[in-house]
Amino acid sequence: MEILNLSLPATNRFATDYTAQTEELMQFFHYRYNSSSDYKARLGELKDRSFMRNELSEYIGKFMDRFPASAAVHQSLEKLKQENSAVIIGGQQAGILTGPLYTIHKIISIISLAKQKEKELGIPVVPVFWIAGEDHDYQEVNHVFVEKANKMEKLIYPEKVFEKSMVSNICLDRDKCKSWVEAIIESFGETEYTKGLLKALRESINQSESFVDFFAGIIMHLFKDTGLLLVDSGDPNLRILERDIFTKQIESFQEITKRVKDQQDQLERTGFPNAIEISENAANLFYYDEKHKERILLEYNQEKKVFTGKECFHEFTMDELLEIAEKYPERLSNNVVTRPITQEWLFPTLAFIAGPGEIAYWAELKKAFELFGMKMPPIMPRLNITILERSVESDMKEIGLDLQEVLTFGTEAKKNDYLEHVKNESIEEQFSKTKEQLKQNYVLIEELTGKEAYSLLPMLKKNEELLVKQMDFMESKIQQTIQKKHDVTINKYEKVENTLRPGGSPQERVWNGLYYINKYGISFVNDLLECPFVFDGTHKVIKI
Repeated sequence: MEILNLSLPATNRFATDYTAQTEELMQFFHYRYNSSSDYKARLGELKDRSFMRNELSEYIGKFMDRFPASAAVHQSLEKLKQENSAVIIGGQQAGILTGPLYTIHKIISIISLAKQKEKELGIPVVPVFWIAGEDHDYQEVNHVFVEKANKMEKLIYPEKVFEKSMVSNICLDRDKCKSWVEAIIESFGETEYTKGLLKALRESINQSESFVDFFAGIIMHLFKDTGLLLVDSGDPNLRILERDIFTKQIESFQEITKRVKDQQDQLERTGFPNAIEISENAANLFYYDEKHKERILLEYNQEKKVFTGKECFHEFTMDELLEIAEKYPERLSNNVVTRPITQEWLFPTLAFIAGPGEIAYWAELKKAFELFGMKMPPIMPRLNITILERSVESDMKEIGLDLQEVLTFGTEAKKNDYLEHVKNESIEEQFSKTKEQLKQNYVLIEELTGKEAYSLLPMLKKNEELLVKQMDFMESKIQQTIQKKHDVTINKYEKVENTLRPGGSPQERVWNGLYYINKYGISFVNDLLECPFVFDGTHKVIKI
């Protein structure tokens, strides 16, 4: 594999400015992601805090027992117990078949940075991936995209979920899942690695009860030898460790909200829109209704002095909610504001790996962190990666496409330029002249008809329009026939577009990682892990 480092704009202006570490934005963060001295300072902060290391290691070990493991995983669990250890952490939703490529890229970012910082700082650094199993946006995780007939097609997992269930609680229909997965892998095309991949996927399905199980099983099949640890934010057993922080968040809910809104006001004055939607009465916690299997966002009713959801089916006083946190913590879960605080309260985090959108909303949390006597960790932008296959690179050279231009704008404009170039201008000119003559002749016919048969004028006009449409149709058919001679070249434009900038989106937001694993084997992941990545904010193009 060969790495090219390109300077491409991030998906939002905030992330672009953050990558550049502008002074304007640094006021909203405690540390710089690219400063060695800041990581040393962060270690000093972690030493002054206490963590439930043994309890956390024991919980993670039990949670991961059902997934593929290795000596490296057990070593990471032991490292986590050590008082001088730290973690590199990041998270994502449990997308089916691992979801878009950026999930794989985020995990590679976590593992790569953990290795680098362990060597640089001389301490144990553990890679941890936080599965956002408490999320209830099923539509975000239930599909993959595949290429069919030169177009990207969205294939949705054929099971409807109507309740706002946490993804951790969505059960897997094993037979239905197997059939769907087999059809997806078949659409990738059979290779020497297909049978092995299908075998691993079937085993994972057989051992899975939920979407999260299936996701975690595949991830550990791919990354078990790296020592990666997994956590499911929707796991009821994790809630037991979160009792105290739930209590603090409930008691401080008004101040949390005030601080976030203060920070948002400050960001707006700097010219950046709010990333987090938060009401004045936000409690920043969800209550899980076991009967209806729904997750309800709580707000505080100032008039009644109770916490309630929008539907008002549930009402809790402060004391009642604190009792739930103590006795039934599995009924509570965090929202976008309190999840980072809980995560940092649990883990000795050396750095948090974030996508472009996450960077923007973490900027709104600095004052909320300070409320709990913590600083935000260094926020490291995850690696942005594009996979460039040799055959695609060859097509680009043949049709004269620039890689940086394709990754930024796609190929549609260039393809249209080419289509204009291969059009027969003589035919276009002749049809244009003929249509103009037709219209002029119809002006004369219209004058005569107006004098002799006025009532037929509407029919005459319609007749003219039909003839012009027929001529347009014929011209289009002739030009299409001419263009068919150039189908090979046009297909190359479309192949490059679908592969590198599908539908105008980055490759990593559309393509599924298992496509490449089916094509190149699990060594595809291993080779990516061996790449000497530099976390400098540049876009990484990996030639394979």
